[in-house]
Amino acid sequence: MATLLHELNVADSDFDARLNELLTRDGGYGSEVETTVREIIKKVRDHGDAALLEYTRRFDHVDAARVLDLELPKQRSMAVLGGLDPVQKSALEQAARRIRRYHERQRLESWEYDESDGNTLGQRVTPLDRVGIYVPGGQAAYPSSVLMNAIPARVAGVAEVIMVVPTPNGELNDLVVAAAALSDVDRVFGIGGAQAVAALAYGTDTVPAVDKVVGPGNIYVATAKRLVYGQVGIDMIAGPSEVVVVCDDSVDPDWVAMDMFAQAEHDELAQSIVISTEASMLTKVKAAIERLLPTMERESVIRAALTGQGALIHVQTLAQAADVVNRIAPEHLELLMREARAFGDKIRHAGAIFVGRYSAESLGDYCAGPNHVLPTSGTARFSSPLGVYDFQKRTSIIECSEQGASELARTASVLARCEQLTAHARSADYRIKQDTFTDRRGEPGVRGKRQQ
Repeated sequence: MATLLHELNVADSDFDARLNELLTRDGGYGSEVETTVREIIKKVRDHGDAALLEYTRRFDHVDAARVLDLELPKQRSMAVLGGLDPVQKSALEQAARRIRRYHERQRLESWEYDESDGNTLGQRVTPLDRVGIYVPGGQAAYPSSVLMNAIPARVAGVAEVIMVVPTPNGELNDLVVAAAALSDVDRVFGIGGAQAVAALAYGTDTVPAVDKVVGPGNIYVATAKRLVYGQVGIDMIAGPSEVVVVCDDSVDPDWVAMDMFAQAEHDELAQSIVISTEASMLTKVKAAIERLLPTMERESVIRAALTGQGALIHVQTLAQAADVVNRIAPEHLELLMREARAFGDKIRHAGAIFVGRYSAESLGDYCAGPNHVLPTSGTARFSSPLGVYDFQKRTSIIECSEQGASELARTASVLARCEQLTAHARSADYRIKQDTFTDRRGEPGVRGKRQQ
């Protein structure tokens, strides 16, 4: 298994080049995929329900006479929730409570203030009207994704939440249905793929158009979200999942290995990286991986991911470790080490930081509370986890008094003329509190004293 993991040392002359190569992953965004998705979007936009029915027959092998027949009645969702295995139902309910409690702290509030000249300035915060949630379906059933996307929308005050989920061969996972009921999703449609994203973006006779589309999906779904952005908002273009683990000998190497597996089992493009100042610890982690990997149900997927993108990185100091982490800007960062909190203070770029050896990333995936929809592929440098703020919009409020407008207009008039925007300047001039006249060129002039 000598080639299972990439092994890098920050002291090597080719470290930068090797790290760059490791972080360059092909997410599959090729021209062929984009061409296909563009065709699907156009057909749904032009033909609506008929196109949805055609694509559902072709891709999911579900033959329906109407798109309305693909909608799951809300009472059925509630019935599925009520009939769920008690242990599973309790776990879903506890996760929902924790996710809701965390996100309630994120809610933005409107504010305003009065200035001495009588102007009132402020910001009005309002929820989006309608949001669409994409949830993977079939065997890839993720009820946690329903909770993580729908609950923040509800906390934000979104009036209507629409969920789409593919149902290959008519298969719809009960846990996904139950999570929709628990999250108070308004409507659930059994449609998926790029066609579902297009329906949410443009609307059909049956599927209402939304203001924003959120949620994970395959390469076709991700491409569709990218192409409809502008018509609707989106959460992000999510790439393959990733984790970086910074560890020392205070943690069991088996824990580190299993945390790497937890990311690698998502798909063959997932990335798991371990960083340590202790070469002996990296050796122990490698041995744990070799010993535990044959026991994993998804061994082939994990092996492919580790072989392609997995790495053990030896650094000389914790400062170097922090530099490497900030360079990677990982989706998930685990600090399985002594003084984890102090080290975490050095991290500027990460989607979520799991502090201390007991803080497994898998706990965050399901029930810790913070959102598991996180920036990937280095985008944590400039973007944030999904949250309530993604379902709220902010509107500026400007209310000028007569005196305040007069003072502002003097400044605006000068700046507008600097930009050669005369209409802007004259619009401002009209608000100046003084006797004015219009000269031959149509420009305002000043005559007499200011009005009292």
